[in-house]
Amino acid sequence: MKILAISNHKGGVGKTTTTINLGAALAEKGHSVLLIDLDAQANLTQSLGLTLEAKTICGAIEGKHELHPVEVAKNLYAIPSALELAVIAERIVTQPGSDHILQVLLERLTASRKFNYILIDCPPTLSKLTINAFTAANQVYIPLQAEYLALQGLGTLVEAVNLVKARINKGLTIGGVVITQYDSRRILNKEVVAAIEKQLPGKVFTTKIRENIAIAEAPTRGLDVIRYNPKSNGAKDYKALAAEVLKRK
Repeated sequence: MKILAISNHKGGVGKTTTTINLGAALAEKGHSVLLIDLDAQANLTQSLGLTLEAKTICGAIEGKHELHPVEVAKNLYAIPSALELAVIAERIVTQPGSDHILQVLLERLTASRKFNYILIDCPPTLSKLTINAFTAANQVYIPLQAEYLALQGLGTLVEAVNLVKARINKGLTIGGVVITQYDSRRILNKEVVAAIEKQLPGKVFTTKIRENIAIAEAPTRGLDVIRYNPKSNGAKDYKALAAEVLKRK
């Protein structure tokens, strides 16, 4: 089982989109996948059309109940979030063992339910919730737009990963950088990718997620792009990314 924390504290880089569609592409290939919405904005929850009648991550973190995955599609499950998660995150800051809450919850869940991949949609901040995701994860995946503004803060994120690795989770690594909203015709896009590869050699995935209207449309139907338009460039790119992920250790 691999636990991947999808993280970037800059908004609009395709973090939630990548969590959903990479997960869906892995599920389509026959792998059992769990998506966790760890963001109080609940964009993943809303994008998949999940109702809050289900037990959310909020109650689980507070210790009111265990994690309760909701079936989204064949092989694909999710744990929804809600706005109250922001309040809960502040409440647990001084709680003993608060960095390990998600890790413990996942250990209890996976003792009886098996998943090949667990993808965590992290909040767009380096908060206690993000530390929980890094503590529970094997790898951190960083979605980045191919523009210079998206590079801002990359060093800070890498430092945070290294800090958690040094102090809490010795096995944590940066699993890869996913380039999103890519246009190979733009020289600037290529220059930015080269800059990222220089900063994080060997980490940038060969597959780039191209700009594609189907990716933007899919959440309006409560779907991932794989189910919404399997022939779109967006679906093709995320399927190719999933194939690349499966080849990486």
